Amino acid sequence: MNEIVPSAVPREGRDAAARRVTGALSPAAIDRLLADAEDAGVGIDGEGGLLQQMMKAVLERALQVEMADHLGYEAGDPAGRGSGNSRNGRYPKTVTTTAGPVTVDVPRDRTGAFEPVIVPKGKRRLAQVDDMILSLYARGMTTRDITAHLKEVYGTDASPALISRITDVVSDEITAWQNRPVDEVYPILYIDALRVKVRDGGMVTSKAAHLVIGVDVDGIKNVLGIWLQDNEGAKFWLNVLTQLKNRGLKDALIVCCDGLTGLPEAISTVWDKAIIQTCVTHLIRSSMKYVTYTDRKKVAAALKPIYGAATESEALSALDQLRDEYGKNYPGLIASWERAWEEFIPFLAFDREIRRVIYTTNAIESLNYQLRKITKNRGHFPSDDAAIKLLYLGIRRIEGRHIDGDGPIPKGRTRGTGTLGWKRAMNHFMLAFPDRLPL
Repeated sequence: MNEIVPSAVPREGRDAAARRVTGALSPAAIDRLLADAEDAGVGIDGEGGLLQQMMKAVLERALQVEMADHLGYEAGDPAGRGSGNSRNGRYPKTVTTTAGPVTVDVPRDRTGAFEPVIVPKGKRRLAQVDDMILSLYARGMTTRDITAHLKEVYGTDASPALISRITDVVSDEITAWQNRPVDEVYPILYIDALRVKVRDGGMVTSKAAHLVIGVDVDGIKNVLGIWLQDNEGAKFWLNVLTQLKNRGLKDALIVCCDGLTGLPEAISTVWDKAIIQTCVTHLIRSSMKYVTYTDRKKVAAALKPIYGAATESEALSALDQLRDEYGKNYPGLIASWERAWEEFIPFLAFDREIRRVIYTTNAIESLNYQLRKITKNRGHFPSDDAAIKLLYLGIRRIEGRHIDGDGPIPKGRTRGTGTLGWKRAMNHFMLAFPDRLPL
């Protein structure tokens, strides 16, 4: 039986089918089912309940339809005589469904060529169950948590090893995603990292999971890849950026990053025209660590004239004023700004519309915050691949299944997430970089 892709069915056909389903599930029809179940002493859910019986009936009917499609004739049809193949009884098979374990009678044919789609050979779970397991895993539940959840809610025994194997099905998907082609030009790249603990060589070490997010010419943000490393350096970053270049990324206008060893040098080597910009929010936050709680509001107000300055000279004057007022009590505050000054001042050269969209790496910080939520339940990961698998599934859940930029976009959906004020900023990007953006 050929699998029908919903988008391939004409709209009017889908609407008519939806109306028929709605009619079959009308309140009157459901009331009759509930009344019959009550008369028979059958519960709604649980072992042998109404939902389980309905699941069994629907699956068995679907299998019969698949068999008829495979053989080319319905059961009892004289057209099957002499066809060379025929039905050959049934065998029981217990499958895990969202209604709990259901034992169905799977039909057989004499030649053994029948390959059911809805309950494939060798599988004991419906696809929706695998999707549910992936969803639970992507939300931070451990394999043991998922095992306990399936047992408690669905009465299904599934070992942690089985859960791990189910989640491993995305391995090829991750490889394809990590190596997919990317756009030739990104107006903005954000680079940041979060820490994860991974067992490596018999020891648990803390590694940095580096994420690169690209904002394309339409203002859509997409994660371009994940790179796990325990030590940063120019060689590591040169390898990462060269990978992106080999995947098609020829130019990046502005690269927003923070204090990653060797990264500025690697950016200059791979994209020599790229402007390296520190994250202003990170700079403010790191410098405020040196300020006591009682003075934070006053110091925060004193910092605004620096990052809100129209020119570098105006920003320098504001920094001098900050130094005169707070330098004695908070020398670390002043030193933070002085160390980052060269990476901060490119920000001042842009129109305010561009400043608004490059002001901060909040886009990647928000993603990191959500990823930290799903990694915190794990003391450590058994391998680098296990860490990347969870991070990828988390990204896929957060951004939607179309984060790879391939395939049809469902109605009302976009790939990645948009950028507020992008249209206005893009007009100024075209003025500032007239020969580097596609028309």
